[in-house]
Amino acid sequence: MKYKLKFLPVLLALTMVSAVVFAQNKGAKPVTQIIFIEDAWKEALKQGAAQNKYIFVDAYATWCGPCKMLKAKTFTDSRVAAFYNKNFINVSIDMEKGMGPQLAREWQMEAYPTLIIFSPKGKPVLGTVGFIQPDELLKFAQQALAKKL
Repeated sequence: MKYKLKFLPVLLALTMVSAVVFAQNKGAKPVTQIIFIEDAWKEALKQGAAQNKYIFVDAYATWCGPCKMLKAKTFTDSRVAAFYNKNFINVSIDMEKGMGPQLAREWQMEAYPTLIIFSPKGKPVLGTVGFIQPDELLKFAQQALAKKL
């Protein structure tokens, strides 16, 4: 009987640790969308330089139908989300508030959504205008990353 009691505290400790790990994992959900920094171009530039990552910009307007479709369909594709979250600093900018109007003039915006990939130093690499499907957004990213600046 004494032999069994010696292992009881170890068994209880292992059970508690297992329960905590299970509870943490149960609440964690896989990332199923691109994680964006909202309306923070300067912060995106800082992070891009610090992490030596390209910066993906979603330039949108709140009234824009194709912008809403991008957010609902393309940015929530699991393959797109995994690729962009791993390889880019992602920033979403409302081009009609905050720094948006100034950036729209600087970047010569003509329509929304406009998607632009910048180098870690903030130089434009590649851009596109309008709604695009998940596969097209992945190709867009690969084209930008393939360019040597």
